Amino acid sequence: MADVPVSALEARQQRLVRNAAAAFERGNDDYVLEMCGQVLQAAPECVAMRRLQRVARLRQFKAKNRLLAKAIGGLTATPFVLGAKQAPEQAFATAEKLLAADPTSAAALKQMGAAALALGWAETAVFAFEAARELQPENRDNLLALGGAWLAAGKPAEALRMAEAILRTRPVDPAAQDLMRQASIAQTVTKSRWDSDSSFREKLRDEAQAISLEQAAKVVTSDGMTQRLIDEAQARVAQEPGNLNHYRSLVHGCRQLGRPDDALAWLRKARALPAAAADAGWEKMESELQLEQHERAVTEAEATADDGEKPTRVERARAALAAFRLAEAQRWVERHPNDPPARQALGGLLLEAGKIDAAVAQFQQAQRHPQVRIAALLGLGRAFKAKRLFDLAVAQLKTAKGELGALDETKKEVVYELGGCLEAMERNDEAIEEFKAIYSEDIGFRDVAAKVDAYYSRR
Repeated sequence: MADVPVSALEARQQRLVRNAAAAFERGNDDYVLEMCGQVLQAAPECVAMRRLQRVARLRQFKAKNRLLAKAIGGLTATPFVLGAKQAPEQAFATAEKLLAADPTSAAALKQMGAAALALGWAETAVFAFEAARELQPENRDNLLALGGAWLAAGKPAEALRMAEAILRTRPVDPAAQDLMRQASIAQTVTKSRWDSDSSFREKLRDEAQAISLEQAAKVVTSDGMTQRLIDEAQARVAQEPGNLNHYRSLVHGCRQLGRPDDALAWLRKARALPAAAADAGWEKMESELQLEQHERAVTEAEATADDGEKPTRVERARAALAAFRLAEAQRWVERHPNDPPARQALGGLLLEAGKIDAAVAQFQQAQRHPQVRIAALLGLGRAFKAKRLFDLAVAQLKTAKGELGALDETKKEVVYELGGCLEAMERNDEAIEEFKAIYSEDIGFRDVAAKVDAYYSRR
């Protein structure tokens, strides 16, 4: 099955494409993803829509996780196992689900690329491997896979670039040398596919559609172009002061140029308009910009304060940042009480602030939901440990340990905390068994090596 250009979609799906591109400009990522999902369900090999879907996912993922990521601590409730032995259709579907949950998963992108190649969707494979390359630019295996995908897509010059990128650091890499030979041969013998007038016109139309979508989804532009867009948006605001799209363009442009104060000023002017006053999207954007201000204040304090005043300035800036995060998380949970990840994140922030009982209440509600159950059980264990209720902490941590499989980073955290609680209860033989489980897999994890060595030296 070949990749499907936008021009080959049914008329209804082409309308969805146009609606998605317009929604992206307005910043309505939920609607963009809904439209992309409908198109890709009917035409999963439509690369233009997959590109737009990815950029919307990344933008939404960043917005949702910015205030909560540190509290969650990178834990996931259920470790993903990629379906390497699945049929291509199943492997592709699995990769799509993983990327919907975490668009920054390089492993899921590689699985999508491999499955797309097996299905004959060369351009989709290129898209997936290119996205993985953005996350892991030096990964040799991914560069090889990307080169193979470019070859399958009939772009030998791009495949050559991948081979050259590998050979710059690994001059005698046999697989890269083979890729270079194949690409060189293909470049020599492959005729241009722009032969007939009809083909030429068809390709121009498809290329225009793709370029239009990609420009709508552009995350990075040159500073000069961004400033020009800002100037144009300011002129449009003067002509149409009630049009929120112009304010959105100004906020986006100022953020791109690293001017969050200006972005926040324009955003607050927009929120003063009736159409944006109660809009959750504008509210979330304001929180993000305020968070950026606090983070910048911490960075500036660390970089510019004199040695004598540095501890005080840095502490004040960090305290303000922590207080802001906590206040925003509390406000979010009050408005969205059925959001388990938000409750889990709030619990982490409360625990960090020393408000242990309040943290326990949030963790207890969050742990009922599979999405964040393990992280919440770990949070409960840490909270009970902080209250020196070690038996309760052990019960929570053993439950979490029993629900996890392989000893990944999440399970190491759980086992380490369990060992620490047992150690505090002077159940040293049981504690050392937990530490030894980590030691046998990862000697460099925290201080397990010192704990194990000390135990055996005492014996």
